[in-house]
Amino acid sequence: MATDEVKILADGPILEVVLDRPRRKNALSVAMYAAVADALEHAGREPQVRAVLLRGEGGVFTSGNDLTDFLQSPPTGADSPVFRFLRALLAFEKPLVAAVEGHAIGIGTTMLLHCDLVYAADTARFQLPFVNLALVPEAGASYLLPRMLGHARAAELLLFGDPFDAGTARDLGIVNAVFPSAALLGEVRSRLARLAEKPPAALREAKKLMKDPSRDALSAHVLTEAAAFMGRLASPELPEAVAAFFEKRAPDFSRFS
Repeated sequence: MATDEVKILADGPILEVVLDRPRRKNALSVAMYAAVADALEHAGREPQVRAVLLRGEGGVFTSGNDLTDFLQSPPTGADSPVFRFLRALLAFEKPLVAAVEGHAIGIGTTMLLHCDLVYAADTARFQLPFVNLALVPEAGASYLLPRMLGHARAAELLLFGDPFDAGTARDLGIVNAVFPSAALLGEVRSRLARLAEKPPAALREAKKLMKDPSRDALSAHVLTEAAAFMGRLASPELPEAVAAFFEKRAPDFSRFS
């Protein structure tokens, strides 16, 4: 599912995967999920690629799922592009680095939990609005965030779904460091260049040692979340949440129990 809305830029040992749909704030379509999964699988196989950078064009990381596209082509099974994308994130063995400008909403935040290093511009804004959309968290967020932050702080992010800024993301441990927007890419590329100089097998083994203790449990939980998420797509609450989103009004869930 090739798309011109994901650019792949090779710079020596660094591969940049760039979300390039600025007119839709880089909202992820089914084709974009497939393209990013393809890029990660390719980077994992290519010995000359030492690390991958995920970023967005137009001063935005991603505003999350393209709801219209998602509702027209919802995931139906393990081979759906969104689940291929999640498996590619979980399986990627090389350093995975994200540079976040502007909005990182929904999957735009949860994918960061699978990156090894995350750097943000001071303009970045994060949000996990799943419950507000009558959905449930995805990408392992309901497993990873309570273990990173403790239940109470994770619950505040996932149950309220309010936006939070780059400084808060850094304080929570979601982001490594915050830079002015104009300096972000230079700082991130400098760090990627340092990673590329290190022994590649040692980097992969170090990452494996950090990830392996929770890999099986995380993979199983992602499947549990996915089943719950697909169940929510058929819930009576979803049409009200989606209508309110597109009509730019507050939803009314008072008739539901």
